Amino acid sequence: MGKVGPTTRDLAVAAGVSLATVDRVLNSRFGVQTKTITKVNEAAERIGFVRDISAANLSRSRNYSFLFVLPSKGDQFLGELLNKIEEANKAFAAERVAVTAVQIEVNEPHAAANFLSNIDPEKYSGLAIMIPESPQVRDAINRLSERGIKVVQFLSGQPIAKEYDFVGTDNYASGATAGSLMRRFLQSSSGKIVVVAETMQSLSSIERRLGFDNVMSNHFPNITILPSLETYGDDARAQRIIDNTFRNYPDIVGFYVISSEARIPIEVITQYPDTKKIIRIAHERTPFTEDALKLDELDAVIAQNPGHVVRSALRILRARCDNREPLASQENIRIEIFLKENL
Repeated sequence: MGKVGPTTRDLAVAAGVSLATVDRVLNSRFGVQTKTITKVNEAAERIGFVRDISAANLSRSRNYSFLFVLPSKGDQFLGELLNKIEEANKAFAAERVAVTAVQIEVNEPHAAANFLSNIDPEKYSGLAIMIPESPQVRDAINRLSERGIKVVQFLSGQPIAKEYDFVGTDNYASGATAGSLMRRFLQSSSGKIVVVAETMQSLSSIERRLGFDNVMSNHFPNITILPSLETYGDDARAQRIIDNTFRNYPDIVGFYVISSEARIPIEVITQYPDTKKIIRIAHERTPFTEDALKLDELDAVIAQNPGHVVRSALRILRARCDNREPLASQENIRIEIFLKENL
């Protein structure tokens, strides 16, 4: 049998305190003097005491309840996330973790902030939040933290809330990757590039655009990247603004869908004749983008694994609830590149 590490009884002896005091320190309960907490922590480090979080939670019958706050509007990628959240709820049930999702109108900052402000800390111990950046949402997130609710910024972050964990790919690097692929596909072309987003309120869209522009501007002085088009997830609006862009700019050579939902803009562009010559790049692997790659309606897809981001958010929330540091290497979300040939 393997060697058993120091127990709480050993820690109490090493610190010169009672078992009850050790329990209060380990569980961050009130009524313990700072010098006593320091004494217990120093003794733990000295004797190599490692707390068994699972056993402690089991003995206290502790349960975790985590909520994903997602946009009310979305397409296939949002559907993939919801499926993975449902899967995670089943997979994590044995670890006393309950996982649910709610969809709200995220483009109304005051309404989104009001929803967050009404979250009951007795019901939820942690939230994974996918809401575009705004001062109202930022302040609501800060109030959540003050009420003891752990927060993970999920795929879309708040630039002035850096102290909160973020789960997702590095969006600047994702945009730069799109720019690098576009540069290689275009070679020495000249013309215009269309950039389409659901909304440029989203920090992820802003960062992707910055990364894309940086790569393209450094290599293609003859390429003009047009101002971002915002569809707001509306089919009719997407049709209208893309129609207008193609009518006004006959020399379009590239089409970059910067948001996570590519179906609407790609369906619009495929209606035009002779668009096969236009390089098209999008984000996120979904049934639609897979089919579009196979049909040569997309040249490349830059993706992140939806199952990984959901599981990562849950692991981070649980670690924060347990006053542990998450394992950074485990929660690093990779940027994946898909072509027709490697599906």
